Amino acid sequence: MRRKRARAIKFDRLYGVILEREESNVPRRAMVIKNLLRKLDLTTLQLFLAVFEEGTLTRAAEREAIAVSAASKRLLELEQAVGATLFQRNARGMTLTPAGETLLHHARRVMRDIENIGIELAGHASGVRGYVRMMANLSAIVEFLPEDLRAFQLQHERVKLDLEERPSGGVVKAVDDSLADLGICSGDAETRELHVAHYRRDSLVIVMRDDHPLASRASIGFAETLDGDHVGLHSASSINARTHLAAHQAGKPLRLRIHVPGFDAVCRMVQAGMGVGVLPRKVCQLMGRPLGLVGVPLEDDWAERSLVIVARDVEALSPVGRLLFDHLRTVEAREAAEDSANASASAASVTTVATVTAPPARRRR
Repeated sequence: MRRKRARAIKFDRLYGVILEREESNVPRRAMVIKNLLRKLDLTTLQLFLAVFEEGTLTRAAEREAIAVSAASKRLLELEQAVGATLFQRNARGMTLTPAGETLLHHARRVMRDIENIGIELAGHASGVRGYVRMMANLSAIVEFLPEDLRAFQLQHERVKLDLEERPSGGVVKAVDDSLADLGICSGDAETRELHVAHYRRDSLVIVMRDDHPLASRASIGFAETLDGDHVGLHSASSINARTHLAAHQAGKPLRLRIHVPGFDAVCRMVQAGMGVGVLPRKVCQLMGRPLGLVGVPLEDDWAERSLVIVARDVEALSPVGRLLFDHLRTVEAREAAEDSANASASAASVTTVATVTAPPARRRR
């Protein structure tokens, strides 16, 4: 009995020491936070970002229009406030430490939020009631987003949208760095730890002149096109990666005559006789057909693609951001349901007409 009591007393004393240490840390943490709030103003955060982007304190100070000595003092006070070294100084310039990487993520988010505050408050003066910043790859922008975003704005006329084009990898990075609320990229892109939802499906075709030997084909395997010249998209595009991988798997070189920056340039180069190109089917319909080009469907599995929506945290989106996210992730299913309903209505209409116009059966005598 005495041993149990002694153990209980020992435990109580040990637990008391732990509690005292934790309680003693509370004012220390509060002091650190208070000091950080005093030193971490927006000008200093903007300077921190400028040093990271420019690589040197001198260029950063010049960009932010402050003296180098003042910039150096601000950076030193910031490091003292956070209690860690943020930059490694070397002959080539200044690079982030692990602590600097952590602050970079939060600083970008804070500055983006400040920018959004300014945009949204300015928008209220002109009747705007929300703002969503998006980034998407070229396929999504050309094929689907014009109609999808128009449908959204018809329902939410006072919402302002900011859309920027980037390759799929750049879309993921921008959303992960909090530079965009939503992103749309290729389904085979590395999406890190972002939330991913399906957006649209599309398929790829070989675009060629109508006098090309393969133009009359109903469909074609990509390997059959490798004996001729190709017009390729820029190296960062997912289509470029897919075609190079397919050529490697076929054991043949991809004979690229030229790299071009966009779909319209591919169509013009193909029209001029520079070779064939690979484009999304709808892009070929929109841009290729007016130039007299033919789109032959690819038989390869990789030619069937999906586009996805990415977001850092769906629950943390603004109300209008969540509305747009839900609109985009359900638009394909809604269209499929409408097409099915229209087809059923059309079939029912045809049946009714056939019944009404059918001649009456003659009686046998």
